[in-house]
Amino acid sequence: MSHSQSVEAVAEPVFDGHNDLLMRLWLSQHDDPVTAFLNGLSVGQMDLPRMRQGGFAGGLFAAYVPSEGFKARTAPAVKNHRSGPVFGQAESTPAQQDALAITLEMFSTLLRIEQQSAGAVKICRSVADIRQCMRGRVVAAVMHIEGAEALDADLSQLEVLYDAGLRSLGPLWSRPNIFGEGVPFRFPSSPDTGNGLTAAGLRLVRACNQKRIMVDLSHMDEKGFWQTAAISDAPLVASHSNAHALCAQSRNLTDRQLAAIRESNGFVGVNFGIRFLRSDGRNAQEATVMEIVRHMDYLLEKLGEDNVGFGSDFDGTTLPPDLPGVAGLPLLITTLAECGYDKPLLEKICCGNWLRVLQATWGDASCG
Repeated sequence: MSHSQSVEAVAEPVFDGHNDLLMRLWLSQHDDPVTAFLNGLSVGQMDLPRMRQGGFAGGLFAAYVPSEGFKARTAPAVKNHRSGPVFGQAESTPAQQDALAITLEMFSTLLRIEQQSAGAVKICRSVADIRQCMRGRVVAAVMHIEGAEALDADLSQLEVLYDAGLRSLGPLWSRPNIFGEGVPFRFPSSPDTGNGLTAAGLRLVRACNQKRIMVDLSHMDEKGFWQTAAISDAPLVASHSNAHALCAQSRNLTDRQLAAIRESNGFVGVNFGIRFLRSDGRNAQEATVMEIVRHMDYLLEKLGEDNVGFGSDFDGTTLPPDLPGVAGLPLLITTLAECGYDKPLLEKICCGNWLRVLQATWGDASCG
């Protein structure tokens, strides 16, 4: 990588590969979560004021349905924003109709945020949309589904979700569904934990390729990863995963997987969650942003400087204490600069690499 001779204060706009804000708002006890988000939340890791403070230019906004999600609003654990996903280790899978209803509620919240933000937030369907937002300092929100429980085996909901703005989809979260077996949270463990994608899962990958929807590999087991690599004609993308060689968490990527991603000119977004960063796999509070730098260094070595960026997992994981949320992004960027990352490399990591892989994936079909 390139090294700068001197380090100045660095403030780069950030396009980020994953957040669980919509889940957090859906689980919240706010009567009006949209207004709370726009004005500032007292809990969680992101809201509009903190996005502006941190230089957050946009990202993939996930609709993730917690296991037993339709009961989750009354769970006391939802008030603890540092606990990570409320049902993070549960293996129960929501019924399709429940998951669809909740997914639509979450995307409706994002639509209301766009409508009520006075132009501060826009749902984007193309890279041109994202670039226009960045020029106008508007938060660029891309609709993403994490775990496709909202879809039936015939994929009859995919067309309407695409028309609503869906441009990125992870067929699996860390539980089984009709599309396959998600990789569970295990440490130490390889990602080779299950039977991969079902026939319906393979159809879903092909349908996403046809519609130019990005397929996210971050919660696939190793078999599902290789099945996708074998049939997909798009770059391989893991939106929020880290290096298995540095942290033997089942959710992280092996060197062989990283080589396949590089071969496809794909992309990996570094996850900020402590349990995916530390070599001991613990959610230990002594972790710092240097753990993120460690994984970034490794992934740049394995993938090259055009294929790595951020996949924070804001509002879905426990962060290092010196990075309490989206407002802390300038600290991370400054730390990277202090570690020798020059401005051209930072521009790629913070935004340019995401836009490259999205353009390669979406092409002109993303315009709508």
